[in-house]
Amino acid sequence: MDATSPKNVKRSSGAYLAFTLLAINALCLSLAGCATWKTPPTFDESGLRSRAVSADVKGVRLSAAVLSREDSERMFGVDINRQEVQPIWIEVKNGTDQALWYLRYGTDPNIFSPLEVAWSFHAAFSSQSNATLDDYFDSLSFQNPIAPRSTQDGIIFTNPHQEIRLLNVDILGQGEIFPFTLFLYIPDDVNSKRAHELLTRYAEKKVTDYQDVESLHDRLEQLGCCASSADGKEPGDPINVILVGHLEDISAAAVRRGFRAQKLEYDDNQYLFGRPPDIVVRKTNQGGAPANWIRGWLAPFRYQGEAVILAQAGRPVGGRFVPVEKSKSSIVHPNVDDVRNTLIGDMMYSGGLGKLAFVAGVGEAGRNRPRQSLNGANYYTDGKRAVLFFVTRPRSLSEVEILDWYPIIELRERETVRENQH
Repeated sequence: MDATSPKNVKRSSGAYLAFTLLAINALCLSLAGCATWKTPPTFDESGLRSRAVSADVKGVRLSAAVLSREDSERMFGVDINRQEVQPIWIEVKNGTDQALWYLRYGTDPNIFSPLEVAWSFHAAFSSQSNATLDDYFDSLSFQNPIAPRSTQDGIIFTNPHQEIRLLNVDILGQGEIFPFTLFLYIPDDVNSKRAHELLTRYAEKKVTDYQDVESLHDRLEQLGCCASSADGKEPGDPINVILVGHLEDISAAAVRRGFRAQKLEYDDNQYLFGRPPDIVVRKTNQGGAPANWIRGWLAPFRYQGEAVILAQAGRPVGGRFVPVEKSKSSIVHPNVDDVRNTLIGDMMYSGGLGKLAFVAGVGEAGRNRPRQSLNGANYYTDGKRAVLFFVTRPRSLSEVEILDWYPIIELRERETVRENQH
């Protein structure tokens, strides 16, 4: 029979019509499903308050907790976390006689607005429902100002941290700032408990506490060059940065410059003190590619009661231009000094850097004779470590003290003259 016969044409047209009706029905169901958002029942904040972390600064009390996926769905009627947004509940008790303002970009330079997050859940052809959703998200967000002798609470929408949430909050008053840094548990992260152990590591052990800066200098020069593989047989990336200060101040400086906690699988290949890094932070750049990382290990000694963190500052080959799908490369960019110096500049502008020094210890490796790291990576270096001493923000650039531990500027001038002569 001819395919174009009336019977076949009718049969074909019928099948097409049936398919079209099914497709339209599926679309309608889909749109209807999206449009069925309704204001959730009143959310009980007692669970958030029970696990909230609090701190007091000059008559102002901050409490905060990260929402779990379950919290998110019960409070907003949708799972905000699936949009790569980490909602955090904060409460500010203003015990002063002045109005205060929460500076949200100090928490996250790329923080989301409530309407921005709400838009990601909008449904087509549902203008009224979308408007209601917008109003609801906005009503639950944290609002300024915080009136004198009052309490204000609400949600802020941040980019996600892994394992541990480093929450930096700056509250502005009349001519003064109330700085807070909290370490928050992340309910849906199975590794969060391990990350919290960082805060108490060595706390109950007897460790050397160096009281003068020269003794610390001598101890730092005794440190080995690099991390290693888990079995200790292969050298890892160099320890090219030392961070000294209270963990809250170090973390605040990093967060203010756009770093956030994010450990990738290959970070745990680097071992120091018999363990993988205690914490890893990354500065995420264009296209979502992580450009610079800082892997840190808490040292088994202190300086005047403050933490000493041995760190690797590095970036993947390609830096900010590496394609996102290749950004999980474990090959470190060979110019590790450039990353170290970039970090110094970053921390200068963080408002939390008090002192800067350089110390020997990595060992020089020229561009023509690079040193090898894990996975066949090669790097070259002038062999110096940057030592960064942190204080509670804010601190201006002109207040940063340069310690004359190592004549780094004089040596650079000599190297420049030598290169010009050749």
